[in-house]
Amino acid sequence: MTRGTTQRRGAWFIMALLAVALLGESGMRPAVAQINMPDPSMIAGRALPAPELPDGTVSVRVVREAMGNNITGQQVSVTAGGTTKGGTTDEQGRAQLTGFPASAEGTATTTVDGETLVSQPFAVPAKGGIRIILISGLQAVAERKAKEQAAEAAAPAVKGSVTIGGDSRIMLEFADDSLRVFYILYIVNTARAKVDVGGPLILDLPTEAQSAAVLEGSAPVATARGSRIIITGPFPPGVTPVQIAYGMPHSSANLTIEQTFPAAMDQLLVLTQKVGGLQVASPQFTEHDEGTAQNGIAYLIGGGRGLPAGGTLTLNLTGLPVHSIIPRNVAIGLVIVILLAGAWFSYTGEAGGAQKRLAERRDSLLGELVKVEEQRRAGKLDGAKYAARRQRLMTDLERVYGELDGQPGGTGGGEAAA
Repeated sequence: MTRGTTQRRGAWFIMALLAVALLGESGMRPAVAQINMPDPSMIAGRALPAPELPDGTVSVRVVREAMGNNITGQQVSVTAGGTTKGGTTDEQGRAQLTGFPASAEGTATTTVDGETLVSQPFAVPAKGGIRIILISGLQAVAERKAKEQAAEAAAPAVKGSVTIGGDSRIMLEFADDSLRVFYILYIVNTARAKVDVGGPLILDLPTEAQSAAVLEGSAPVATARGSRIIITGPFPPGVTPVQIAYGMPHSSANLTIEQTFPAAMDQLLVLTQKVGGLQVASPQFTEHDEGTAQNGIAYLIGGGRGLPAGGTLTLNLTGLPVHSIIPRNVAIGLVIVILLAGAWFSYTGEAGGAQKRLAERRDSLLGELVKVEEQRRAGKLDGAKYAARRQRLMTDLERVYGELDGQPGGTGGGEAAA
């Protein structure tokens, strides 16, 4: 292996391990996993523990606008526990002050070009020291950046191209043996103006993809329409993040995923959660490794030199976790049988109950008819009342016998039987 190859592999390996190590406890956290230099405004004036320094030491670094623009010969002062000490920054922009008591509350200050910089309050640790960075000109940087962004937004777009940056990656993870695929893409425009690539970038996901969605943290220019992701330009200078997720069903231990990308990929990086004997291969892979995330989940790492615009990535997965569908089908069949049996017994039970109630009603009406006849013979009913009651009873008996005969509405042989 040549020295150049070794250096390329080393850089790739470090980036891959960083991408895995930065994964959060809940699995894939694409926004957190991006590897960028820290925003100077986020670290300015903050005290960072420095156990490598002597006890009671405060190291103050002074820079102008950004890291690396060290200010040498700058006077700084640190006040802690009622004691103030001063120092002068060296070629690295640092002044190291010692002898502060443990647990003493303090601040560091300096004045650059009339701008007074004051650190956040800190406590001197019992062991080791602390480091503080004071950055001048942050307000001017923010104002200048805002003007540049406004000018870029107002400027017309120019014809050009974009790439999918080297921090981009593809992740495959499992939830209850279901495979989820994530594309963490950073679309890079290296020009100083907006770029029109001749239309939107269209990413057609595999035909088997399910529940495709654009994740939170993506630029608003990305939308999902079924299994198609549409990324609308023009693209501003810098990076446009697009984060996509979809489900990939599988019924066997082997699966092939093919994805064509509409823009060139600067570098290929695929992270796959390691489950059982799962293996991932690709004709585009030139590197293979493994890594472990902060939550202890192991990942298989595959990478290559990237893809041209319109290039297709092929991932061949073997040893996927899969469960037989026979127990599920048997269970479904048993449920159907139970439901049909329940419906049948319910129907026959209801029919038998109805027949019993009709027979009881018939016997009751016949009993009433007998009483009416007896009362008529005994002279207890006059002709009109007898005729009316007898007619009502005969009508009811007709209907009951008709229903017992299975004839809706009570018509048919009931009259003769009555």
